[in-house]
Amino acid sequence: MATEIRYQNGVVIVEPYGKIVGNSVSELQTAILPEVKAFDQPRILINLEHARGMSSSGLGVLMQAFAITKRKDGRIGIIHVGRHIKNLLVLSRLTSLFEHFDNEADAVYALSTDPQTV
Repeated sequence: MATEIRYQNGVVIVEPYGKIVGNSVSELQTAILPEVKAFDQPRILINLEHARGMSSSGLGVLMQAFAITKRKDGRIGIIHVGRHIKNLLVLSRLTSLFEHFDNEADAVYALSTDPQTV
């Protein structure tokens, strides 16, 4: 598994590739947590378009990122959630924690905009 990190309009876009299981969970953690910790109010978008599956440990990494982001008054969203990962989020009752968007452009615009001014 590989994870691509991109930046657009103050939003960190995290894009994991492959299955997020086993050793790849720690690779995702190594990629995403420094990005969340680097900003005072992180704006994180997780693009799951190329993630083919995720274990509960992978979900734990997303929860760590969520917790740190919220503690720092940031925002975290997800796009392109496949059926397997969506089922995992639903069964874990964690779907409502993440902001959901239809596409990357809408997500970047929404996450880069102060919600109080919209």
